Amino acid sequence: MPVLSLGGMRFQQSWSDLPADAITAASQANLRATLETAAAAGLHHIETARHYGTSERQLGDLLGSVSDPHRLLQTKVPPAEDPAAFEAELERSFRRLGLDDPHSPGRIDLLAVHGINLPEHLDQTLRPGGCLEVVRRWQQQGRIGSVGFSTHAPLPLILAAIESDQFDYVNLHWYFIRQDNRPAIDRARAHDMGVFVISPTDKGGHLHSPSPRLLELCEPLHPIVFNDLFCLADPGVHTISVGAAGPADLDLHLEAVQLLPRAGELLPPILERLQAARRERLGAAWLATAFQGLPDWTHTPGQINLPVLLWLYELLEAWDLESFARARYGLLGNGSHWFPGENADQLDHAVSEQELQAVLGKSPWAARIPELLRQLRHRVGGQPTKRLAVP
Repeated sequence: MPVLSLGGMRFQQSWSDLPADAITAASQANLRATLETAAAAGLHHIETARHYGTSERQLGDLLGSVSDPHRLLQTKVPPAEDPAAFEAELERSFRRLGLDDPHSPGRIDLLAVHGINLPEHLDQTLRPGGCLEVVRRWQQQGRIGSVGFSTHAPLPLILAAIESDQFDYVNLHWYFIRQDNRPAIDRARAHDMGVFVISPTDKGGHLHSPSPRLLELCEPLHPIVFNDLFCLADPGVHTISVGAAGPADLDLHLEAVQLLPRAGELLPPILERLQAARRERLGAAWLATAFQGLPDWTHTPGQINLPVLLWLYELLEAWDLESFARARYGLLGNGSHWFPGENADQLDHAVSEQELQAVLGKSPWAARIPELLRQLRHRVGGQPTKRLAVP
């Protein structure tokens, strides 16, 4: 595996699975240039998904004509209650990728069960007769290599999936602004699993459009380069996804790879500045106790996701990550199991301050939290964000 993977979430023409005749020549020319640039730079691993719109179809039309003898191809298919439905989606992925020739069937080097986010998803995958039995049959036929899972789940569920010893690798979220999945990386390493970091640039803080404050704090590196180095310098991380919309989007990530031997020199002063800025803006007391005694969103009036909202408040206050906070705030309540819980829009409407205070008794910041939520809502609320088209 290369340390950078070419992610297929941004180069596609549409988030709808368009027919072949709707794919434009310009879109295919851009993807061809991206594939050629990636292969020349050593990004031999391409990862896409059944529900990344036209991504699979567009790749399938080009993989045969863009030579890369070292290519590793990965797609992702969500679990289903009915294993037959899962297999139908798997077959559709192979068709879209041009791997369904009955005389010479193609192979996916890596298949991920996409979005094991809830306990029922893990059960649908692992139970006798479940989705993983379909995958094992395809493996025996030589059509699938390694099998893993991707996840936005809470840490205990990720750990349960790892402990099942049924997967070769995991796709998860872990980067500088979000390190709560650290135990999952350690556990995966103990189980000899590959660790694939998802979306370090976008979900890692909208680093493609960083705030002036973050640019200053990360000097002399671009925030993308800093975050790549932060991830890749960790021995438990094997590859990170580069979601490129075009060839130029690879440049900063390739710069990070060149600087990787100097990570031990470059990272510490930037990390210290970022943490000092966080202490200055938020205070030591907040940093030590902010998340103590918070109820889970499932036990909060209106299902308001307090841990996520207070995390967004921190990101805004410490490093001015307004673009990311606005997008993530808008996803709460609109992202199903991928981004569970609700934002603070219900406070003072469907949920009173008194109702919220009733579940904040164990928080040392109970008196301040309602007002912090109002400030957050005022700054980044008002615009719902639609979850991308993945079930």
